[in-house]
Order: sequence, then structure tokens, then C-alpha cells
Amino acid sequence: MIISSTPAGADAVASQPQSIWGVGAILGEGPVWVARDAALWFVDIKDRRIHRFDPELGVGRSWDAPAQVGWIVPTDDGLFATGLQSGVHRFDPASGDFTLLHAPEAHLPGNRLNDAAVDPLGGLWFGSMDDAEEADSGRFYRLHKGVLVESGLARVSITNGPALSPHGRSLYHTDTLGKRIWRTRIADDGALHDTSLFVEIEEGAGYPDGPTVDAEGCLWTGLFAGWAARRYDPAGKLMTEVRFPVANVTKIAFGGADLSVGYATTARKGLTDRQLVEQPLAGDLFAFDPGVRGLPGPLAAIS
Repeated sequence: MIISSTPAGADAVASQPQSIWGVGAILGEGPVWVARDAALWFVDIKDRRIHRFDPELGVGRSWDAPAQVGWIVPTDDGLFATGLQSGVHRFDPASGDFTLLHAPEAHLPGNRLNDAAVDPLGGLWFGSMDDAEEADSGRFYRLHKGVLVESGLARVSITNGPALSPHGRSLYHTDTLGKRIWRTRIADDGALHDTSLFVEIEEGAGYPDGPTVDAEGCLWTGLFAGWAARRYDPAGKLMTEVRFPVANVTKIAFGGADLSVGYATTARKGLTDRQLVEQPLAGDLFAFDPGVRGLPGPLAAIS
């Protein structure tokens, strides 16, 4: 089902984050700028919805998903791939139909897919997680032209990312509960080598959520329960912290014609009634001026 709505305040981008769509997501995640649509797509995992925001018109549209939906990315056939709890699906916005492509964890009904990114060759990297956020059952996978491979990276409870460096040679992947972001080298043959700790988030600063890499090779991460998003240089040095009026900042994306607009998804999940009153913008989609451009998003080659 398609639901149309008109968001509030979709005007000029401010240096400080401003709510541009009061969508009120329970767990907003996975923002991705889709150039062919000139629109930002993202999901609400717990409300089982896919959202599209058109910044020129200031209009948002939403589609119901048949299960928890962790991410959405554009594909080279003009459609989308989505990560539902039951596996990777093809999604057609025109019909609202979902078609199962791969079910990598059919034997783990307590797991769900959580976050994703596309490498320069069209390979779709995505992670899974324990929906109860307890067991270390989360894995990372790569899907390219119909071939699905488990990465072999260490299992964790909540995976986030991964994200790719501009040259596609480094894979950043997040252990959210462990508060660590790791970096792994991608060899010419696609094999992963030399995993090392990139950043560890200090106590009291929240949990690293979705990572994104900008055009200068710096990594941005949302901080769940941290009221902020951070930018780290390729050596892991903290460069920038952008403060938000909501606690749960989940992921940053870059959009607009020149990829100079920063977008952020946020979440209401885990907040008490009192906290929701104190954070009326929790779950909204935000925009801000990041002072840097993003990278063009490759199309996933999954068929």
C-alpha cells in the first residue's frame, strides 16, 4: 500500500540539523540517495515501511513491507533490493511487490538483515543480527550477480554497515554493542584480509550505528543514544561531531544534485514516554550542511 504525506519544513539546508519530515519512525535506518529519482530512500525497520523523500517537492511516500526491513538500495535493473527479515528481496515501487532472491539465514529465524552498502563493482554487502540483540549470530555477506558469499568476518550480535572507502579497497564494519568500528582490506580477488580496529567509541558517547564514507575518505557514524553523528578521518581521528536534538541518530547519507546535503535517519525505539515528550522530533528525517560531499552510489548488480 502506498501512503502519501507532506512533510514539514523541507526548505533550505541549515548548518545545524533540521527536521524535514516528521515521519516519526520507530527505527529509521538505511538512508540512500538515489540519483535516478533525485530522492532519498530509507526504511523504518520496526514499523515495516519503506520511505521515499523528494526534497524538491517536499513530499514523502511510504510503502508497507511484509516483514521487518533493514535496508533498501537501487539495482542496475531499475528496481531495488531490500533486506527483509526473511532474506534479500527485489522490490518494485510501481506495484509494491516483493520477490525473494536469497534467504541466507533461513535456519536462523531469530535473526534479521540490518544494514547494507554497494561497492564500486556493484557488489551488495549486508549484515545480519540477532533481533533480540543478545546472541553473537550476526554475519556479513556479499551478493554479486547472483552469487552470495559469507564474508568470514567475526560474528557479533548487532552488525552495522558495512561501508566502503572511495577506492573500494577498505571495508568498514561495525560491532554496535561492542562500540567498535573495524576496517578490513579487500584484496584484488575480493578476499578480506588484515582486519584492524578503526575506532572505539568511548563510554557515555552512545553506540556506533550505520557508517557512511564521504568523498574525502572520512567515515561518518550515527550514534544511537549519543545525540550526535561523528566524522573520523582515514586514520581514525575524530574530525567533526554534529549534535542533534534527538538521542538516537542511526545513519548519515549524502544527497542532492552535488551530494552536498547531509541527511540523517533517527529513531524513537527505546525511548520512554517522558523521553518522547522531551524529544518530539525523535524518529524524524533530518537534513544539515556537512561541509563535505558524498560519494556517488553504485547500483547493486544482484541478478
